[in-house]
Amino acid sequence: MAGTSTVERGERQQESSGSPLLRRLKRLMTFRRPGPKQLRTIIVLAVALVLLGAGTVWVLYGSQWTRVERVGVSGAVVLTPGQVREAADVPVGAPLISVDTDAIQSRLIRKLRRIDSVDVVRSWPHGIGLKVTERVPVLTVQKGGKFIEVDRKGVRFATVESAPKGVPALELSLSRSGSSAASLRRFGESRLIREAVRVADAVPDAALRTTRTVKVLSYDDISLELSGGRTVAWGSGEDGDAKGRTLTALMKAAPDARHFDVSVPTAPASSAS
Repeated sequence: MAGTSTVERGERQQESSGSPLLRRLKRLMTFRRPGPKQLRTIIVLAVALVLLGAGTVWVLYGSQWTRVERVGVSGAVVLTPGQVREAADVPVGAPLISVDTDAIQSRLIRKLRRIDSVDVVRSWPHGIGLKVTERVPVLTVQKGGKFIEVDRKGVRFATVESAPKGVPALELSLSRSGSSAASLRRFGESRLIREAVRVADAVPDAALRTTRTVKVLSYDDISLELSGGRTVAWGSGEDGDAKGRTLTALMKAAPDARHFDVSVPTAPASSAS
C-alpha cells in the first residue's frame, strides 16, 4: 500500500502547526446553520436568561425580601449603639443593595470623633452591620475644668468631665523664650503633643501605671512625673524602645531612687534626691 504522499503530509503538518486564529477561522468556515430543534433550544435559553435577570433585579430592588430592617452595632465601648445608629443614618426600608456603605462610614467618622475606624457590611437579607473601633486615650489635657482625651496618633478627640482612670495628664510648659519657644516655632504645638504621645507609648507598663504627668518643655526635654514624687528625664521621643528598656533596668537596680535619667539610654543615671 502506498504511503502518505509528501504533499498530504505537508498539508496535515501545516494544518496542525498553524496559528490558533487560523485554526479557529477554519472551524468557523465549516460551521453549519442550526436546525429547527437547536434554534428552539437557543431561543428558550435566551428567554430564560432574560427572565432570570429581570427576576434578580426585582428581588434586589423591587421586592420587600431584601430591604433594610435592622442596623446592628458592635465594638462600641464609650459610645452607645443608639449614638452610632443615629450618626450612621442608615436608610431603613431602602433596598439593601442600594445602601452606600462608604457614605455611612464617612458620616460616622465625621460626626463621632471618638470613632477611629468602622466597617460597614451588608448582612443579607435585611441587615446592616456597623463594627466600630473607638479611639483609646493615652494622655489627657486639662482645660477649663474639663479634660481633652488624646489618642496614640495625637488626635484630640473628646472632651470629658473627669479624667479617665490610669491615663496620664499632658502638661505643655512652653514658654515664649529659650528652647521652649524655639521648639514651638520649629515644630508647632501639634507636633510636640505627638512627641509626648510617642513617649507615653514607649514607657514600660510598670512605670506607666504610676505615671501621673508627661511634661513637655521642648522637643528634646520631655519628662515623666510618677507617683511618690519620682521623676524621669526622658529627653526627646526618639529611641523610645531603648529608653524603655533602660528605665526598667534602672528601676530594678535602684528601687529607692527618686530621679531617673534615660535621656541618653547608653549612659543612664539615677539619684535618691
